[in-house]
Amino acid sequence: MVVLVEQPTVMKCTGWGVDDGYHLLDSGGGRKLEAFGDYTFIRPEPQAMWQPRLPWKAAGEFVPGSDEDGGGRWVMDRELPENGWQLGWETVRFTAQPTPFRHLQFFPDMAPVWEWMREQLRGRTDAQTLNLFGYTGLGSLALSDHGPVTHVDASKKSVAQARENAALSDMEDRPIRWLVDDAAKFTAREVRRERRYDGIILDPPKFGRGPKNETWRLEEGLPALIGDCAKLLDANSSFLFLTVYAVRMSSLAIAGLLEEALRDLPGTIEHGDLAVLEEGLGEGAPQRLLPTAIFARWSNPG
Repeated sequence: MVVLVEQPTVMKCTGWGVDDGYHLLDSGGGRKLEAFGDYTFIRPEPQAMWQPRLPWKAAGEFVPGSDEDGGGRWVMDRELPENGWQLGWETVRFTAQPTPFRHLQFFPDMAPVWEWMREQLRGRTDAQTLNLFGYTGLGSLALSDHGPVTHVDASKKSVAQARENAALSDMEDRPIRWLVDDAAKFTAREVRRERRYDGIILDPPKFGRGPKNETWRLEEGLPALIGDCAKLLDANSSFLFLTVYAVRMSSLAIAGLLEEALRDLPGTIEHGDLAVLEEGLGEGAPQRLLPTAIFARWSNPG
């Protein structure tokens, strides 16, 4: 029977890469200053309630709209490459570029999640994994070291970008199925097909639309989706990882959801925060952790 660890934990992103990586330089006043390779940007961050420590200069800033659920625009102080620029995490190469949704075509705080998933599958090259809401494919490329990956996202543009990132990484021949599909409907079909997976990662948005204009609302759709994910796992599966951004919800709540769905399986459920370590003052200086998302994860070392 699965065991829930009540004490929360922090999965810490410490920045990565030198010339082609990501670093959180400073934060405060409801904003954050980040380096994406050669370019720095300022983005909103309500959880940065303290004061900045450094002078800020950036290639651009995302100015949010009046609606707390979204909206806003980029204000640029420096010309950027028209088609973005390359960054890298370990062996994964990808394109970064500002989007209308305030991010840059990837989520850097997911780096410790990619490392954790790889650790669960260490030594394996035959693991079947599923990446739901897979976006531009960095998680799928990280998992492809360990076996076939099924990558699902409702956005045709995002899946096309994921394929391009695979080519940049010299991984276009990896056994990855790139699917434009509604994640919840696809998962339900996989249950009917009696499929199983060794690992599942899902990063559902607060609100979204499927390829046929299906509506997704996190609080309404997540319980059924997790229930279906549980049916795709068994006692020999290794992990399930769930991240949730931009909602007023506790990590303990989503951990309880996993506990209910996976109660008949062995293993452990943990939960907590994803956070990025601020590093602008340099080694040895007091460093702050900026929380970015909540997560719940199930692991089964047996």
